[in-house]
Amino acid sequence: MSLRLSILDQSPVHDSDSREGGNDGADALRHTIELARKAEQWGYHRFWVAEHHGSGGVMGSSPEVLVSHLLAHTSRIRVGSGGVMLQHYSPYKVAENFNVLASLAPGRVDLGIGRGPGGLPRSTAALRRGDGEPAMNLAEKLDELRRFLHDQFEPEHPLYGLHASPLPPQPPDLFLLGTTRSSGDMAAELAMPYVFALFLNNDEGEMAEAVRRYQAGFDHRNGVKPRTMLALPIIVADADEEAAEHAAKIQVVRITLDSGRTLTVGSVEAGEEFGKQSGEGYQITVRQAGVVHGGPESVRRQLHEVRQKYRADEIIAVTAIDSFEKRLRSFELLGGLIGKIV
Repeated sequence: MSLRLSILDQSPVHDSDSREGGNDGADALRHTIELARKAEQWGYHRFWVAEHHGSGGVMGSSPEVLVSHLLAHTSRIRVGSGGVMLQHYSPYKVAENFNVLASLAPGRVDLGIGRGPGGLPRSTAALRRGDGEPAMNLAEKLDELRRFLHDQFEPEHPLYGLHASPLPPQPPDLFLLGTTRSSGDMAAELAMPYVFALFLNNDEGEMAEAVRRYQAGFDHRNGVKPRTMLALPIIVADADEEAAEHAAKIQVVRITLDSGRTLTVGSVEAGEEFGKQSGEGYQITVRQAGVVHGGPESVRRQLHEVRQKYRADEIIAVTAIDSFEKRLRSFELLGGLIGKIV
């Protein structure tokens, strides 16, 4: 079976396409709509949008709203979140939102759950204002969310009899996204499809260990098989040299707080702001990103090697080029490889 190819789009603002110094968020969202339509024409399996808050560089702050619009502007491709930051929200409300989507477009809705904060400390604090309930950890929230999606509370459960209406003919598919081996452990324990987001932390050693532990520790008791998906930074151009030029501009900016917490941010400025808002001491490191890049044939070979090494079922492409037209061309060329990577 050939490797599935999909897209994760963060609705980026492209400075190079600016009008008088700046492209606004409405343009970024229009680009996402155009890309989703093209992705369907090119044969991609799914199209995901992200969740980020308080960012001037990416505009995807409400994936459930954007997913609804994209479903209405496409007809076949699967559309979903990559992913909803469940730690900020009620599982009940998230289930209701995605059950509405799955009722409007049966068999086409994905619900990817992210483990990161999705924004700076002030943004995440604002998302949680007014939440007076005892804190649930992410695993507990995931379990409750899945029960709501499948309407599977036992009679002794305190939420038994409560339904996340409407109940769609086919529930949304649920995925866990992560960047650490602990996320692989969680996905294995919960028997969920797992997406390692290499485009965020760019640590291939961590990806290798996370995927190994996910595949080895997967809970097979219900007859479900592991699904290994890799969200990779990918750039395809008509010539290897052009792709290399784009790839050379991509950096990974990591902030490490004194508490030991480490996150990837979009820029050094964002890292400094995160550190200030955290109230902790911090260190910022910047390094060149490892990007799958080249002309179509070179990228086909690289993705074949990735698939064989990690036993990947699907690759989700994230393409960071500061020009929408060139980014669109990259996805068009990558789409030409659909069905050709085994």
